[in-house]
Amino acid sequence: MKSKELRKLFLDFFEKRGHKIVKPTSLVSEGDKTVLFNVAGMQQFKPYYTREKDPIKDNHIGLNEPLGSQKIANIQPCIRTIDIDEVGDKSHLTVFEMLGNFAFNKSYFKEEAINLAYDFIQEGLKLNMDDIYVTVYKGDDDVLMDQESYDLWKKAGLKESQIGLGEKEDNFWGPVGNTGICGPCSEIYFKGIEIWTIVFNQYLKKEDGSLELLENVGVDGGAGFERQLMAVNFGSDFEGKSIYDTDVFFDQIQFLKEKSLNYIEKSARIVSDHFKASVFLIANGVLPANVDRGYVLRRLIRRIVRHLKQLEINDNIFEQMLVNLQNVCGDFYTEIMDSKTILDVINKEVNKFNLTLEKGLKELNLLFKEIADKKIDGCKAFYIYETFGFPIELIKEEAENRGFVVDEDGFNDEFEKHKEISRAGLEGKFGGHNLDSLNIETDSYKIRTRLHTATHLLLKALREVLGEDVFQKGSDINDERLRFDFTFGRKLTEEELLKIQKIVNEKIQEGLIVSFKEMKTEDALKMGYLGSFMSKYPEQVTTYDIGGWSKEICAGPHVNNTKEIGELKIIKEEASSQGIRRIKAVVK
Repeated sequence: MKSKELRKLFLDFFEKRGHKIVKPTSLVSEGDKTVLFNVAGMQQFKPYYTREKDPIKDNHIGLNEPLGSQKIANIQPCIRTIDIDEVGDKSHLTVFEMLGNFAFNKSYFKEEAINLAYDFIQEGLKLNMDDIYVTVYKGDDDVLMDQESYDLWKKAGLKESQIGLGEKEDNFWGPVGNTGICGPCSEIYFKGIEIWTIVFNQYLKKEDGSLELLENVGVDGGAGFERQLMAVNFGSDFEGKSIYDTDVFFDQIQFLKEKSLNYIEKSARIVSDHFKASVFLIANGVLPANVDRGYVLRRLIRRIVRHLKQLEINDNIFEQMLVNLQNVCGDFYTEIMDSKTILDVINKEVNKFNLTLEKGLKELNLLFKEIADKKIDGCKAFYIYETFGFPIELIKEEAENRGFVVDEDGFNDEFEKHKEISRAGLEGKFGGHNLDSLNIETDSYKIRTRLHTATHLLLKALREVLGEDVFQKGSDINDERLRFDFTFGRKLTEEELLKIQKIVNEKIQEGLIVSFKEMKTEDALKMGYLGSFMSKYPEQVTTYDIGGWSKEICAGPHVNNTKEIGELKIIKEEASSQGIRRIKAVVK
């Protein structure tokens, strides 16, 4: 079965069973500030499970119109880098497609969800059901075993030996934070590879940690597209095959094999995966940068360059690689058909990295001349890495070619020290948001997010009360308070401070929606988005609009609705330096 056939098979199956088919949304997370990208198919539907939105009445953020149904099916591209070191094995990818079926507000629950999955696997994929194994939640002190799901899988046709009991970490989903929607799930395996997970949202976890049964239960089903494609094509030869043997990657890898002077299977797989991820990111408006989404893209492209060097492919092959990718999925993901833009971004970044590598190689050659014992210590290796962006793998390769060895333990020690320093800096100052270093589930992250959004409201209120000559000159946030520096030539009166505070709290209580989008810096400034340090902005920026009232260029993160902030209280106003005033405030 080809990938195009599986996409059609899945969507047709669920459409015939009463589901509305929804087009995929951007790979860049829209409306969810807790993550940089869509990391799961259900991410765009979170507000419908919490009842913040009504699928029949309220506009969906990615479609600009209501979903119009309580039953939804879709195919959504997702990206995860947490398993980046596993990419190239049997089943791991950076960018992948998620087949999804979703039910809101009791439109269906466990029985229908389990029967739908069973029927699709048996009738649609035509897999041998004897090779299927499922798990259900075994229960704990707070939640009973999911006996209902166990019985329903037996009723559907599985033997008891095909149904296992799973621990909480595998078979109880959520919530994402300390509170929220959660519930048991069933994981479906084919010959040891997970191909589907069905989450049954039936509890609300409250502030005190207790679980409350929901009246409006729902279903969140997510199936790995590439894994199902592997299962349906190689069911009889599963052990010797991988997702890279499907048509999603087959032609691409064969092309790399033809071009390579030193073929390494895993490197070819990594290049194929990372190239697809890079193309999808660029097609969704992401540009290489040193932070956030741009950093992920930059890292992927640089890993492509490194593995192309290992494959000894010296020609520029990106144009043909893009054609290969477009042939496989360009009809479904039409955004990747803008060849010129995509190739311009990739080639520009590759050229920049190659110049960096040249500088690093020159420094490395000087180092080789200085060393007598043929051993590069970890500190010097880390200096080359940090200063020139020269990957440790390439340092080792260049060293081995000259009969040198690298102190990898020493390098790793230096790398860990560097991470600790960076982490300490992030904990002290909350300028941007690096989601690799700050845990989004912590209370610290949440309070700082509220405070950060409050600074935007504060700046707008200051400009309304004091005039439009007021601009931000600095901001510092910790777990206790925000500190905001702004241009103004005198001490504020008590009346002015109370008025500013009142305006901010009024806007908080209005429940303004916080939205963001990527755009060119020039366009953002023309549209009235305020910036703090204009000269530091790249060509492409992220902008935040708070209910059309406050508009700023900012890296985030932010709350989704101003009511999440609470109440702002200004606790101090003072001079910071000549012509600069400082406000300290808290939220409660």
